[in-house]
Amino acid sequence: MTPDALRSLTNRLRGTLGEARQALQAGYPAGGPQRLLRGWVATVDTTLREVWRNLELPPGWTLAAVGGYGRRELLPYSDVDLLILVDTSVNDLQQPALDRLVGLLWDIGLEVGHSVRTIDECLEAASADISIQTNLLEARRVAGSDALFRQFRVAFAAALDAALFVRAKRVEQEQRHARQQDAASSLEPNIKEAPGGLRDLHVVLWMARACGIGERWSDLARAGLVTRVEAAGIARQERFLHDLRIRLHRLAGRREDRLLFDWQTRLAEEMGFASTRSRRASEQLMQRYYRTARSVNLLNTILLRIFESRLRSADRASVSKPIDSHFVIRDGLLDIARPEVFEQHPPAILRAFVLLAQHPGIPGLAPEALRQLWRARRLIDAQFRRDPRNIASFLELLDQPHGVTHNLRRMNRYGILGRYLPEFGRIVGQMQHDLFHVYTVDEHILMVLRNLRRFAQAEFAHEYPLCSRLMSEFDRPAMLYVAALYHDIAKGRGGDHSTLGARDVRAFCRRHGIGAADQRLCEWLVDRHLLMSSTAQKQDLSDPAVIARFCSVVPDERALTALYLLTVADIRGTSPKVWNAWKGKLLTDLYQLARRQLRGETGDTAGWLQTRQAEAGDILRRYALDPVANEAFWGTLEPEYFLRHEPADIAWHARAVYRHHRDTKPHVSARPATIGDGLQVLVYAPEHPDLFARTTGYFERLGYSIVEARLHSTRCGRVLYDLLVLDPARQAHSYRDVISLIEHELARVLDPQQPLQPPVQGRISRRVRHFPITPEISLRTGDSQQLHILTVIAADRPGLLSRMARVFLEHRVSVHSAKINTLRERAEDSFLVSGAELGNAHRVARFEDDLANALLVA
Repeated sequence: MTPDALRSLTNRLRGTLGEARQALQAGYPAGGPQRLLRGWVATVDTTLREVWRNLELPPGWTLAAVGGYGRRELLPYSDVDLLILVDTSVNDLQQPALDRLVGLLWDIGLEVGHSVRTIDECLEAASADISIQTNLLEARRVAGSDALFRQFRVAFAAALDAALFVRAKRVEQEQRHARQQDAASSLEPNIKEAPGGLRDLHVVLWMARACGIGERWSDLARAGLVTRVEAAGIARQERFLHDLRIRLHRLAGRREDRLLFDWQTRLAEEMGFASTRSRRASEQLMQRYYRTARSVNLLNTILLRIFESRLRSADRASVSKPIDSHFVIRDGLLDIARPEVFEQHPPAILRAFVLLAQHPGIPGLAPEALRQLWRARRLIDAQFRRDPRNIASFLELLDQPHGVTHNLRRMNRYGILGRYLPEFGRIVGQMQHDLFHVYTVDEHILMVLRNLRRFAQAEFAHEYPLCSRLMSEFDRPAMLYVAALYHDIAKGRGGDHSTLGARDVRAFCRRHGIGAADQRLCEWLVDRHLLMSSTAQKQDLSDPAVIARFCSVVPDERALTALYLLTVADIRGTSPKVWNAWKGKLLTDLYQLARRQLRGETGDTAGWLQTRQAEAGDILRRYALDPVANEAFWGTLEPEYFLRHEPADIAWHARAVYRHHRDTKPHVSARPATIGDGLQVLVYAPEHPDLFARTTGYFERLGYSIVEARLHSTRCGRVLYDLLVLDPARQAHSYRDVISLIEHELARVLDPQQPLQPPVQGRISRRVRHFPITPEISLRTGDSQQLHILTVIAADRPGLLSRMARVFLEHRVSVHSAKINTLRERAEDSFLVSGAELGNAHRVARFEDDLANALLVA
């Protein structure tokens, strides 16, 4: 072929492909996903045949489609996977023709992945790599020698070991799911690779083809693996996932299989979802996706077990051991004694999960039991829920010493939990676009329950010793599990989810015959499940009035302990990144202070002050320091200082300031925090209005987060600033590495002679851009008329605290204490502030406006 003819062919085919791609996408969704997928395959087939014919390749070669192209599922932006099957190894004379072929395919706009192999090389590669074997399993001739391709198919079929293929694909799938972090319910799932995605359907069909069953869902129905109705349902789920993937590629204008926040809203609107007062369109779309993924994942689990069971039974006889009249242990799995067990005796549905919990050595349900259970879920109706046998089984499951979380997860995965508890069914797969939950509502609830269960298990006692001890002493832990199941169950309904959830748990308790005292506890826990975290993270726990207000709504010590355990489990269940040692200490401090209050062990303020000074003095003597030497320093501090700090901290402050009591320059000391994470930083400096702005700016530039700050003005014109800072990125292997750096640099930055640095700039996360938070600002008078409590909720971003500090500085607002609570991309900060402007309504309005503008994300 002459160069001019080649250029002409390239230009013509590039234009034809471009026009066909645009026409197929412009006409979508007319005809549905299959029309687009098959239409693009037909276009590519025609193009490749013309290329093959024009390039006059050796007559003994074959061009075959493999992978998605081979099974006729090709999106306009997907790779085109090709096998060039040759009769003998390519020689030097043939190589230029092969290079022209591949180059031309790229030039006309096809992104090709190709391999060149003889039949023997194909078989050798397939035996060494399950991915290659899978690709070749779907090989389809496009052009070239039909005889060579038939030889390949015969040789490949003879070499294929179905049992080995099925086991290898199962292992490969487990590895793929692990890479996706088993994240079927992650907020930005990969609709192709994540559990419950298209790849899980492909795996089933690959196994069916390898086992000689067929390559379509109707073939599985004919073989009795699924019913015709189920096959039709699987096909609908597959079409939905294909539809999503096609639309995603069209919106992105490239190959993109992740349901990123960037596309979710546009996809939802394009697919006809509309936002309501309580739920975004994107949340509705994602809930449908998650429910589809759950069904696909369950189908995949059932059919993979069936394939393995069939192949295993061909090698050896089945071994079974009866448990009762309905269940047996068969080949190590829990199986039903007869196929009609669930239909004839519906209480066996919940009983299966109780038996799995009671026999922790059984890894799960046998294929036939799982398939029949899936079909029998429709039997769970109002009458089933009222049946005393089923009520007893559910409560018995919650009281089991092992396997509670695992089996509730199974019940959710198999569609049982949402049918037995319809209120739970409504939140299955429901998104939470609140910027700090990384799980769907149902997954979050089960994570919280898992955390509570870990407190009850001795092997996890080292994680949270106090929680484990309290759980071991708690009367009937099952009530905590009920509260966990219901604490967020009303999310997405509109209204206060705590109040609505309390009504739901009350109905649950009545239906399950739970006693009045336990019912009141569950109802109170669900209604008040946010109380402890809000108090601990936003209020001053050294203020006796705060503790008194908190205790005024806590019924008794049992309720306090239950709320503490639920709160720790809840925060840890929102995201792996939300929990830290500081939050753990705040909750523990509040729990211990409240328990003391409930027991009447509070004592008087003067007694507290004397006790803490005496304990701090004992610590100082260990360092050969006479506490009398610090009396002058202590005399400059207000009594509230001693109430807000532990004796160990008071002693550390005294040691740090010992030689700098009368310095005119800032002094900084730092040490690893006693909570086990982060640094405590002490600043002792002459009073200056921009101290807070300088401090926050420095730590933001360092990449650290201030989570707590306490400022004390002394009677000698100096301030004592106690900070707790964390390194979110864990940049340093040890905080000790940066202590000397902070002590030197921060002291220099705090020098008022140095210019005040501007707030740091940085990238705003995609989640914040797509799910912005309207800033919320609340300013109210504290227990002292001179002090005000400022609460701020906003989207987090680099330099946020510095921007707020600038506004404080401009309005001459002083910060006395701060709690900086960042929940992923959501900041919920509270400050104890004072200032002359805060007594003037007009100036307060201007202050709040300026603060709101500083919080807005550009």
